[in-house]
Order: sequence, then C-alpha cells, then structure tokens
Amino acid sequence: MRVIDKRETVSRRDFLAASGTTALGASLVFGASTLVSTKQGWGMEVTALKPETMATLIQMARDIYPHDRVADKYYAKAMKQHDEAAAGDADTLKMLEDGVADLNERAGDDGYLGMGWEKDRVAILRDIESDGFFQAIRGSLVVGLYNQKAVWPLFGYEGASAHKGGYIDRGFDDIDWV
Repeated sequence: MRVIDKRETVSRRDFLAASGTTALGASLVFGASTLVSTKQGWGMEVTALKPETMATLIQMARDIYPHDRVADKYYAKAMKQHDEAAAGDADTLKMLEDGVADLNERAGDDGYLGMGWEKDRVAILRDIESDGFFQAIRGSLVVGLYNQKAVWPLFGYEGASAHKGGYIDRGFDDIDWV
C-alpha cells in the first residue's frame, strides 16, 4: 500500500516570494541582521544598522546617483561602509538611524521606501541636501560606487592605461555614449 503525504508544502521559491517586502524595485527580505534581494539574487549582512535602515540608504544612494544599468548590489556594497562605521561609533549610528527616520517621516505613512515615484523621493532629498546626513551619504558614494571595478565596464571605462601607454593610442575617443 502506497502512503501519500497530505501535508501542505511550500517551495523555497514560494516562501521567498511571499515573505519579501517590495522595495528598490525588487523583493527584499529583512531578517534580524540580513538584507536579501530575492529578485536580483544578492544579500548582505548588516551588523550595526537595522536592515530597514540599510534598505533605505541603498534606495537613497540610487536616488542621488541614478544609473539604470547599475544593479542595486553595487549601491549596497557602497553603503556597507556606513554600517561598518556605525558598528564602531555610536555617533555615526545615531546620525544614520536619525537621518533615515527623518526621511521616513518626511515621506509619510509608507516611509521613504514606500514612495513610488523617484521625483517625490528626490524632492525630499533636495530639502535635506545641506544636512550632514545627506552630505555624508553623497560624499561616500563618489568613491564607494564609482571605485568598484565591476561597474567600470557599464560606463565604458577600461581602467588605468598609463602602464599600457596612455589613452591617446588606445581608445581615447571610442566611447560612443558621451
């Protein structure tokens, strides 16, 4: 006689799809100390900040320097330095958590991540662009985002060329999108 298991089962795919929170254009799952994008296939451990705070910082980074061709994982990597700094400094932790709380308060009931329109989020960022919180995030992005070798090909940058004789004889004018 064959025994049939009648328990209800949930596949891993269904679990991840149903348990996420929509943000950053992808499903995000917040754990006790993790942030996982189930749609884009990346995740990160958050040590000092709340995962919701990190997700908001990633969205803020994307709104400050928007690039459709750059995946959220590169913005997340750029924002990771703030989590590491907050782990060692209570003032930095307070500045980041308070800054994100202010963003969420300005955004209304659904918070900054819940705002559907980029132009509405950018309007909030324009209001706080002189604040130390905004300047800390913006300033770190210049190095944190654009110094990642993995994003260079997305912009047509081939890296340093001095050791190859410079750019004049090696693709000085081959970028077609400028």
